[in-house]
Amino acid sequence: MLIVIPKENQHGETRVAASPETVKKLVKQGHQVRVQANAGLAATWQDSDYLTAGASISEDITSLYSGAALILKVQAPNTQEIALYPEHAALVSLFDIHRYPHLGLLAAKQIDAYALELIPRITRGQSMDVLSSQANIAGYRAVLLATHYFPRFMPMLMTAAGSVKPARVLILGAGVAGLQAIATAKRLGAVVEVFDVRPATREQVESLGAKFVEVELSSEEQAALAHTGGYAKEMSDDYRQRQSELIAQQAAQADIIISTALIPGKAAPILLTAATVARMKAGSVIIDMAVSHGGNCPLSQTDQVVMSDNGVSIVGQSNLAALMPTDASSMFARNVLTFLALLSDKEAHYAPQQDDEIIQATRVCHAGSIYFASASATPATQASATQSSQASAVPATADAITA
Repeated sequence: MLIVIPKENQHGETRVAASPETVKKLVKQGHQVRVQANAGLAATWQDSDYLTAGASISEDITSLYSGAALILKVQAPNTQEIALYPEHAALVSLFDIHRYPHLGLLAAKQIDAYALELIPRITRGQSMDVLSSQANIAGYRAVLLATHYFPRFMPMLMTAAGSVKPARVLILGAGVAGLQAIATAKRLGAVVEVFDVRPATREQVESLGAKFVEVELSSEEQAALAHTGGYAKEMSDDYRQRQSELIAQQAAQADIIISTALIPGKAAPILLTAATVARMKAGSVIIDMAVSHGGNCPLSQTDQVVMSDNGVSIVGQSNLAALMPTDASSMFARNVLTFLALLSDKEAHYAPQQDDEIIQATRVCHAGSIYFASASATPATQASATQSSQASAVPATADAITA
């Protein structure tokens, strides 16, 4: 089948959905691959690299999609892109599916769409898990970004001019991004403390040399958290009050806070209130990794650095993985390559394994029907689907405490 790799056009997106490495493997499997000119340039790959791997290069956006059986993207398409797609094509991408408003347009063109963030957390899905691979990069980059704005050293130093205390780093959320942030901050010599709503993460946190900070749970709360499948969940008002008090105490002592908390399908929980920020030390830094979903701090602004009245830098970088486009694209492309094994047969035809649990979990559009109730879908875009479409909600499995 013909696989098309377009250039990402979302502001600030530097990644690409296929690398020369994965293109070479796709061609070896019998696929044709067409890459839009300069699609990989921001990730340091020239068109010549893709040509060497066996792809063709398309300079013309209108002919790029001609005959395409499968389109691979990092970010979900906008309306202008969808208008260019051929009917009955397939699309594999990240969607931010709980907020994506254009499923109706895809269904109207009979496009099979697969949302990569819905890959279930099962052993077989690990090699396809783009959320984990990208969160790993984001957690690493978040710590380096914090050092840029932090006006002191990270490690303890003994010098002729006197000693320097190590920085204290507080990480909110021990998912993939949080765990990588722990490891990175520890390598830089910081003292690291970690808060997570899930007590089960304690062992992982402590194995990395960090101190686990937790709210004391009632038996009912412990039972509720035991059945979340590894994801965070929304807690009671009483728990949130206790959580807020604990985080405020820890934040007042912290030099750097890396905040990663997300809840699937909901706005990011507020963990760092304005009052908490007001208690923090001048010169301290907050990296709000949840800013694209409303932020864990109400003072955060998307893709901006805000300075609070008391001298706290609040960094709202919405796409940390895109700051490391080469490795991020390489890892994303490998995840996608593994996923594509479920979409094609031995003759390299588009043949999705319809009864496979990963396909069923990620398929959001198929044969004119919508299989995910997107919260942001407007009546107009939903109505544009075929009259036979029957939207049915799929269990939310987007990443949680990983940003």
